[in-house]
Amino acid sequence: MKKIRITVMRMACYKDLMEKYENPMEHACDMHVGQVFIANGWEKPEGLCESAWQSMSPFVMTLAHGGTNIYEGWMKNEKSAMISCNDGFRPVSFLLEVIE
Repeated sequence: MKKIRITVMRMACYKDLMEKYENPMEHACDMHVGQVFIANGWEKPEGLCESAWQSMSPFVMTLAHGGTNIYEGWMKNEKSAMISCNDGFRPVSFLLEVIE
């Protein structure tokens, strides 16, 4: 099974949606751009947000088991995927890459 590098690429924040719909939160996300995690199969890397892991784990497993071209030609590197967490208020985009 291959290891997968997970890199935080971008973080968005939709303050208008937060003000209108979200209960106030002091500390919702610990990720920062450039942060890197290494996934070893199905095991969630330490420090990675559980919600983000739930969004990306099927793609991590596909790549870890040798799957390629997940998006049928969308990605320049067929051994990668761009995945966002499911937080509708502050989505984080992650680049998943097979470590050769």
